[in-house]
Amino acid sequence: MKQLYIAAGACALSVCLAGTLLVGASNFPNPQVDEKDPAAKRETAVLAGGCFWGVEAVYEHVKGVSKVVSGYAGGEKKTAKSDLVEAGGTGHAESVMITYDPSKITYGQILKIFFSVAHNPTEVNRQGPDVGTQYRSMIFYSNEEQHNIAKSYIAELESSHVLPRKIATELVALDGFYPAEEFMQHYSQMHPTDPYVLHNDDPKIDALKKDFAEVYKR
Repeated sequence: MKQLYIAAGACALSVCLAGTLLVGASNFPNPQVDEKDPAAKRETAVLAGGCFWGVEAVYEHVKGVSKVVSGYAGGEKKTAKSDLVEAGGTGHAESVMITYDPSKITYGQILKIFFSVAHNPTEVNRQGPDVGTQYRSMIFYSNEEQHNIAKSYIAELESSHVLPRKIATELVALDGFYPAEEFMQHYSQMHPTDPYVLHNDDPKIDALKKDFAEVYKR
C-alpha cells in the first residue's frame, strides 16, 4: 500500500490511502432501540474511533450537533496530555465529546454514523495508519439508556452481517473526559491541506455527505 510520511502532531505519522470502511452506510440498519424521549434536552455522546481529528470532523458536519470537542477518555486526568497519550500506556483513547439536540438527531443515529462513516469498528487497537490502544474503538456511555442503545445496536449490526469482521468496539462507562490542547481542536478545519486530513478525514466527510444527506451540514 502506498504511504506518505509527514510530521502530524498527536496522530500517526504514516498516512494510508485507505482505512475507511468500504461498506456503504445505506446497508446499515437503523437502530431498533433508541432514545425514548428525543425532545427532552441537550445531550452528549463520547466516542473513540482512532485519531480524533477525523471523528471530530465528521460530527462537525452533522445537523443537530452544536459542539464537538477532541479529548481523551479511559485514563487518569494527570496523563491526559497529547505527548503522553501518543506514547501509549496511559489507558486513554483519543475521543470526542459530541453535544447534540435529541429532537434533531438521536443517540442511535449518532451511533449509526459512528459505525458506518466515522471509523472502522472492526479494527483492533488501530484505525488505518494509526496503531496503538489510544486509537481503539470505544463507546463511553454516560447512562444506562446509552448503554442499552449501544449494546442493542452492536448486536443488530452483528446479526445483519453488514460488516466483514466482528465488531471490536468496547462499551465502557464514562469516568471522565478531558479536552485536548487547543492546537488539537478542529484540526481538519484549521489544516485542510494537511496530507493526513486529505487522505484520512476528507473521505469520511464525503461519505457522510453521500450517505447521510438528510443530516449533512456544511
